[in-house]
Amino acid sequence: MYDVIFYLTAAIAVIAAAAILVLRHPVHAALYLIVSLLALALLFFLLGAPLVAALQVMLYAGAIMVLFLFLMMVMNLRPERGRPLPLPAGWQGPALLALLLWLEIFLLFSGLPLESAGSAMVIGPKAVGAALFGPYLVVVEAAAVLLLASLVASLYLSRRGGK
Repeated sequence: MYDVIFYLTAAIAVIAAAAILVLRHPVHAALYLIVSLLALALLFFLLGAPLVAALQVMLYAGAIMVLFLFLMMVMNLRPERGRPLPLPAGWQGPALLALLLWLEIFLLFSGLPLESAGSAMVIGPKAVGAALFGPYLVVVEAAAVLLLASLVASLYLSRRGGK
């Protein structure tokens, strides 16, 4: 049963990611991106990394997607300005995939006996923190500097393009 849940979650993530590529409406694509990120969080949880799964939900599916949707609203990305948004028609696919994810989570936490994934080891927050601030400290700091440089470059390019 564990394998079925894992492969079904992986299929949902792939379907949602493929739908992002083919949809023309940016809000509908953002909804599929949320479903894809939630499916990845469930995959992380199934692989024994509950901290990474929680961070995936909080940071990516939560905060980053709110920023994406806010940016879309600010930029007013409608195909035609006078036409209303066709949101009701675009909610069925993400809603169905999200419902499947919730059913999988319910199966995991319902107390039904599921066979384990074999040798999956749960990694706690202490081990992640020790690894990030231990041997990988330079890599983490380099990633932070790279993200800061890309932020500064994008702000510079957006200011220069407006003049």
